[in-house]
Amino acid sequence: MSRLNVNPTRMELKKLKARLTTAVRGHKLLKDKSDEMVRRFSVLIKQNKKLRDEVEAELSQTLKLFAVARSVTPAYKAEAAFAMPSVLLKAECGTGVIMGVDVPQITVKSENRAGKLPYAYTEITGEADYSVEKAAALLPKMVKLAEVEKSVRLLADEIERNKRRVNALEYVMIPQLEETIKYIKDKLDENERAAIVRLMKVKGKNA
Repeated sequence: MSRLNVNPTRMELKKLKARLTTAVRGHKLLKDKSDEMVRRFSVLIKQNKKLRDEVEAELSQTLKLFAVARSVTPAYKAEAAFAMPSVLLKAECGTGVIMGVDVPQITVKSENRAGKLPYAYTEITGEADYSVEKAAALLPKMVKLAEVEKSVRLLADEIERNKRRVNALEYVMIPQLEETIKYIKDKLDENERAAIVRLMKVKGKNA
């Protein structure tokens, strides 16, 4: 491990020892933070998988109902009916914080239009009713899934950045400081021994 290019003085030794203490403390804090972020990440991953499985299953069922509705309804009527919104959605967007990472928080409020579908019952079949109602009910869950997946990505990026900081401290900065401190101590000891030898020689000559 290469050492820092510094003058081997007691003042420099004192400064480096203070830097080493700070680096060791910072490494411990970052390591603890990294462990907690991984734990939170694991929780989000499980939540994400559960939501995705539910959304995919419900979406598959909804699409099957739409396919049935289209097969028994004239195409122009189905297109017109399905193009009309069945609910009014309001999304309140904000941010939350997970271990110092800003993550999205989306609250979806839906307003069913007095329980009425957006088309006349005589114009389209009952299969369409079920498909439209299921699609409307599924939409808030899809928004929640998007929120969780974005949080997972942001947290994963922060874990990676934090890991690089921990590795830089553990494998570069701390060993470099320790090597430099050892070098300065050895140099100071060597200088001290040389000074003692010179002093003894001077005393010997004066005796």
